[in-house]
Parts: sequence; C-alpha cells; structure tokens
Amino acid sequence: MLGLLLYCRSGFEKDLAAEVQDKASQLNVFGYVKLIADSGYVVFQCYQPEEADKLAKELNFSQLIFARQMFATSQLIEEMDVSDRLSPLLATSANFPLCGDLRVEYADTSEGRELSKFCRKISVPLRQQLRKTNQLTHKENASKPVLHVFFTATDAAYIGYSYSNNNSPLPLGILRLKFPHDAPSRSTLKLDEAFQTFIPKSEHEDRLRGSLHAVDLGACPGGWTYQLVRRSMFVEAVDNGAMDQALMDSGLVTYCPEDGFKFKPKKNNIYWLVCDMIEQPQKVAKLMAQWVASGRCKEAMFNLKLPMKKRYESVQESLAIIANEIHAQQAGLYQLQIKHLYHNREEVTVHLRLIPK
Repeated sequence: MLGLLLYCRSGFEKDLAAEVQDKASQLNVFGYVKLIADSGYVVFQCYQPEEADKLAKELNFSQLIFARQMFATSQLIEEMDVSDRLSPLLATSANFPLCGDLRVEYADTSEGRELSKFCRKISVPLRQQLRKTNQLTHKENASKPVLHVFFTATDAAYIGYSYSNNNSPLPLGILRLKFPHDAPSRSTLKLDEAFQTFIPKSEHEDRLRGSLHAVDLGACPGGWTYQLVRRSMFVEAVDNGAMDQALMDSGLVTYCPEDGFKFKPKKNNIYWLVCDMIEQPQKVAKLMAQWVASGRCKEAMFNLKLPMKKRYESVQESLAIIANEIHAQQAGLYQLQIKHLYHNREEVTVHLRLIPK
C-alpha cells in the first residue's frame, strides 16, 4: 500500500496535512503529504509502504480533527479504459484482506459530486465481481475491513481498505441532518450533529434527557437553545441580543441579558454548558475549561472559531490551555473530543467533561 487517503472539507487540506503528519510521526511512521488545494482530500505517502497498514490500524480515526474518512490506499489508478474499469480495480485489490463491505465514493466538492451518479452505477457490477473473486464477503460483514474506491475522475481512482473499528461508518464520512423548519437559525444543526457524534446513542436517555438544566452562552437568536429545548431541558440563554419568541414561549427558557464571559449561574444544578460565541478560540477554551474544572457544569459543548491560516496549530494552542486550566484547578482526569463537523465552517466543535473519580 502507498499510504493513507483522508477526506476533509474543501479548503482544509493543509490543516489535515499538518495533523496527519503530526499524528503519524507520533507512531514513528514518516512520509509526506500530497494534496491539491480545495480538492476535499489528501494522501499521506509513507516512506515505507508497508507502514500504511499500521496507520490504518493504529492511527486513531476518532481522534483526528479534520478527517472525515481514512483508508489505506494504493497508487492512483489513472487512464482506465472506460470500457473496462473493473479489471484494474480487481487486479489492484487482489492482495487486500477479505472485506465485508464496499464503498464507492468521491470528494465532497462541486466537481466531486458530479461523479455521484457514476459511482452508484459502477458499484453494482464491481460488488458482484469482487464477490466472484472472493475479495468481498457474499453478505455484508461489519467485522471485516471495508473496501474503498475513491474516484477523482471517471477514469481515475484510488482503491484501498479501512478497518471497521477505525473508520467512519457514514457515506463520505458525513452526517446529514434535516434543518428543522421552526429552528431560529441553521447553527442549530451544529449542536445536533455534535450531540449525535460525541454522545453514544445508548447514553442519550441519561445525558440528554429532559429536565436537565443547561446554559447557552451567546445564545441569540437561539439555534443551540433550540436543540436543548427540543430535548425538554431547562435553559438559561445568555446574550444581549434578541431571542426567538417561540423558544421563549416554550416555558423552558430563562433569558439572561448578560456578557457570556461574566455570567455566573445562581444555582449549582447545571448539567450542560453550550457555547457558540464568536471570540478568539483561546479565550473561549479557557472559559469552558474553567466552567468544567470548577464544577459549574458536568459537560460542555462549544465551538472554537479558527483563523484562516494554521488552524491545526491554533487548535493545539487551545487544547493546551484547556489542559493547563484543568491541571491548575487540580480537577483530575477529563475526556475531550474534538471534530471539524460537517455543519461547521471555520470552526471546530469540542466536547469536554471530567471523568468521574
């Protein structure tokens, strides 16, 4: 195998490249990144090709910030005969491990999406041939690796595999959500995606249940408050702007016209702190860590707005601030999850909570 192919949002290729080089070097795997600006993917090419499989197994996908999907890949197969694309794909994948699923995909860009119909069409005969040659199980098997084909053009594709316990189960690595017609802003999708991404479904009834108390800093007009209210939580909405009237009429929202950086809850029953304020990421990171470390809330979900350049470095600075703040308050061990979600733009979403002693 050549190395890793990783998907990302168009425009974040350099940030993903910086991240994968950093994380791979921590595993003593070295190489270089090949990327095309705004392409929606990068290729990390290992200096030692046999180490691609090691990365596919040991580079923890869930801890990658900017990656939507990841798989070990061969060289780009180019200039395929359009009358027989299957033969080079089958030949290249002949030595892959037996796979339990096939995904034929493309980049999430305007150019990439033009390949969607083609990818759906070719996936049927490709799946059939892979099963005939015993490269794919006859029924989907979630315990086996996943075989990936990533088309960059109708006659060019990368082919490879990922391990089912170390990839995204979602098509293109994207969780698509429908915008609620009564939500006050599209930002509501960010928190909905964050809850579904970071909180295991089996724990929703406990950690996202109705009657919990929450604080939304920088709440107006109420996109994030909407997600809390739809789960029947009591919310203190902190902002100097105007809140959506329907949310106020719910009877679950208390409006607090205050500065989010100065607000202090009057009671010690806050479970969730959420925040989507437009502020420097380091400043927001410190505030969130202070709330969690001091016990003002049990869990925090917040966005860090990133600069146009060196986004990965900016995130690392914010994470160091969180670690230092929790250590300074001797709060103990903590869980932190961070991801550039599909519904994010120039920001990443962070989930933070202390680990019970």
